[in-house]
Order: sequence, then structure tokens, then C-alpha cells
Amino acid sequence: MADLRLLTPCLWFDGLALDAAELYTSLFPDSGIDHVVRTPGTGQEVHGREEGSVLTVAFHLADQPMLGLNGGPHFTFDEAVSLVVTCADQAEIDHYWDGLIAGGGRPSDCGWLKDRFGLSWQIVPDTMGEMMAGPGAGRAMDAFLTMQKIDLAALEAAAA
Repeated sequence: MADLRLLTPCLWFDGLALDAAELYTSLFPDSGIDHVVRTPGTGQEVHGREEGSVLTVAFHLADQPMLGLNGGPHFTFDEAVSLVVTCADQAEIDHYWDGLIAGGGRPSDCGWLKDRFGLSWQIVPDTMGEMMAGPGAGRAMDAFLTMQKIDLAALEAAAA
């Protein structure tokens, strides 16, 4: 079971925590589902979940512990919080972008997307900081602002 004493993001879902954890762990290396807690038989619903339904899912993405909570429809994700994935090359950008947007996700601008669960992600090259701080930063920013999924070759050409 994941060590939840660490800094662990808790992601609030409306009944889809296990589905989300299964998708996320299928995309990231060194990832897996650690533990599923089901709603106990207390005689009452917990977060609108019936006895035996998934309440929480402890999982890890690239060794980062995470927790999915089926808390109900009360709260939803928005862009104020996102998960950033830094990628070594275009193949990684394509892998994460395509995998996270599949099944109903939506692209946004500047490497952002929302997956089908509504969680926001930023899929960016690991050299982004260098490009935005280097001598070609203005050109890189101009190119970046026209993109949805990052085109690394175009961004590098603009920065050069």
C-alpha cells in the first residue's frame, strides 16, 4: 500500500476514481494501483456511494503517490490546479497528450488539456524553461502561444 504520510495529491471524482487511476497508471512508467478501499457497510451512504462501491484508490504515477476519492458531484476540477508532465522528446509529448485526451478529453492552448475526467494537465518539453529564458525567448513564446499540443521541433526552431 502507498505510504500516504508523504505529500499526496487527493483527486476528487464522482464515481470514476478507479477508472481514472487505471488510465493514468497505464500511461506512466513506474506506476500502479496500490490499494482500493470500498465503502463499508455502515448502514448509511458515504459520499453518496453504496456499500461495497469504490471509495478511494491509492495509486502512484512515476513513483509519485496519488489518491483518488469518489467524493460525489459536489466539487469538480478546474484549471486552477493541473498536473505538469515534462517530456524528453516529441514521442513522449505525443504519448501523454494522446493518451490523456483519448475517450473524451479536450485540448486547450499552450500544451494544456483536460482529460475525460476533467483533470487539467500540462504536457511540455523538459527544455521549456531554458527556451523561455534564453536569447530566443520572445520568438519561442510567440510560437508557443499558437500551439495546443506542443510541436517541439517548431518551438526549438523558434527559440534558435
